[in-house]
Amino acid sequence: MLKISDISYSVDGRPLLQNASVTIPNGHKVGIVGRNGTGKTTLFRLIWGELALEGGEISIPKGARMGGVSQEVPSNEVSLINTVLAADTERASLMAEAETATEPNRIAEIQTRLSDIDAWSAEARAAQILKGLGFDAEAQLRPCSDFSGGWRMRVALAAVLFSKPDLLLLDEPTNYLDLEGALWLESYLQKYPHTVLIVSHDRGLLNRAVGSILHLEDKKLTYYQVPYDKFAEQRAAKLAVAAAEAKKQEARRAHLQSFVDRFKAKASKAVQAQSRVKMLAKMKPISTPQESALKRFSFPAPEELSPPIINLESASVGYGDTVILKNMDLRIDQDDRIALLGKNGEGKSTLSKLLSERLPAMGGRVTRHNKLRIGYFAQHQVDELHIDETPIDHLRRVRPSELPARHRARLAGFGLGADQADTLVGRLSGGQKARLSLLLATIDAPHLLILDEPTNHLDIESREALVEALTEYSGAVILVSHDMHLLSMVADRLWLVKDGTVRPYDEDLESYRKLLLTSDTPKKARAAKAANKPKRATGDQLKALRAEVRTCEERVAKLNDMSDRLAKKLADPELYEDGKAGEAEVWQKKYGEVRDAMDRAESMWMRALEKLEKAES
Repeated sequence: MLKISDISYSVDGRPLLQNASVTIPNGHKVGIVGRNGTGKTTLFRLIWGELALEGGEISIPKGARMGGVSQEVPSNEVSLINTVLAADTERASLMAEAETATEPNRIAEIQTRLSDIDAWSAEARAAQILKGLGFDAEAQLRPCSDFSGGWRMRVALAAVLFSKPDLLLLDEPTNYLDLEGALWLESYLQKYPHTVLIVSHDRGLLNRAVGSILHLEDKKLTYYQVPYDKFAEQRAAKLAVAAAEAKKQEARRAHLQSFVDRFKAKASKAVQAQSRVKMLAKMKPISTPQESALKRFSFPAPEELSPPIINLESASVGYGDTVILKNMDLRIDQDDRIALLGKNGEGKSTLSKLLSERLPAMGGRVTRHNKLRIGYFAQHQVDELHIDETPIDHLRRVRPSELPARHRARLAGFGLGADQADTLVGRLSGGQKARLSLLLATIDAPHLLILDEPTNHLDIESREALVEALTEYSGAVILVSHDMHLLSMVADRLWLVKDGTVRPYDEDLESYRKLLLTSDTPKKARAAKAANKPKRATGDQLKALRAEVRTCEERVAKLNDMSDRLAKKLADPELYEDGKAGEAEVWQKKYGEVRDAMDRAESMWMRALEKLEKAES
């Protein structure tokens, strides 16, 4: 178990944790929540031992392996599949040693251990993880240098999942995943066999992938053995009780103070007054942790336009001579709330660029209202802010004629107060940068707002504020997000981007989630019949079993060759000449060890063949 006992830690003299304690049992999956800046990432670094505690102790079981994603994988020429395979250092070491080992006992030990850790199916397991995170079979063979930083972060995540540490620490893992990858990760973590700690603001992940919540607030850690929504209910009830008790105490305090004020000067009441002064001094304030003030987003309201604001007729779009999407017949009205669904690479970003006039149509017809204004927010825009300028500087550039007071009012409407307004962007938090980018995207009161992963770096309270703002917004919204909660609360129409075109998706988000997790499930009419049939092995499973058979066969051949050479040695009459009795005994012992290893290797080979025959039948 992970045991945190009375730990304390400060940053620049500001306490983040004070005498905080919690015990996480082995195998529990825990979501860590708390407002931005409370110290969630710092807690991870303390568990890793990267930071030195000021007090207290953190202990994990002896020999337990920890794993996490601290940085993207290097941009090198190693393929994705080999990068992931190398993450299991024990397997990689044993495989390398197996190529050079000559001592019979050690050969047997290596092969037995490789079998114990299921080394022969490793490539299939690694491929399955990479596929779940968005890499097809062709991409898995390409070098890491072919991919951008965000995609290499996915490879780093795949590597740590493949290595299966005893304590898995994940800090906002869905920030660099799309909806499909996030749902796959959610499903994978549900079945993960060891302890998991996840810092996340994704309510879907916190409700389905974890069973407990660790809340960091007021420099303390509180453990709730329930998913997020239940935690929120329990916390709300706890706050209501604390507020009621504080109110009663304040009334009692006011009553005592009133008595003191009235009678402290009267000799006849001096004793009673003094007694009440002592009572006041002994009254300890009841702590009522306050939720952060809901930092609203104030989207300016556009004027109403006649429908449709955009209409596509047999439209196609792509890059150069390559068509990505075609035969699109779509219509957008100003009151639409549309979520774009589809696996990565199918064309969601391409469609967004077409709608926002960042890409021209290659064919068909695209009609836009002549007064249409479009706001566009994508995660890369957050990274393109000028880090050596303040938010005020950014607004001064786009609204040079406005007074500073108006600039500050705009920033305040997006939760950026006076302190943040004059702070260099490079020193702002990720959430504050996202707020600034959203402000810049909506400053012209757009009739259509296109949002590509708007919730990255926003805490749960800010995400709820965004949901509320989008609900009240009088323009159309196009959403691309991995946040199922945001999509379910905002979108009332779903478009599926798949197979080179875009069509309305008539089912709901939960149906889409199930569709993704079952990987092309058969139609309902055939589902019951298929359920009664014995499950056939997948192509990846057969590939792994055949690889195991080949490896076992090679192992037997290697030991057989070694046995023949030892038998030849033992058949040499010179070995039994006078004075060589000890040497003969050594060679006989080696021969016996090789024969024992042969027996074990042949048994493993037979088991592997039986498994393959069963899978192929």
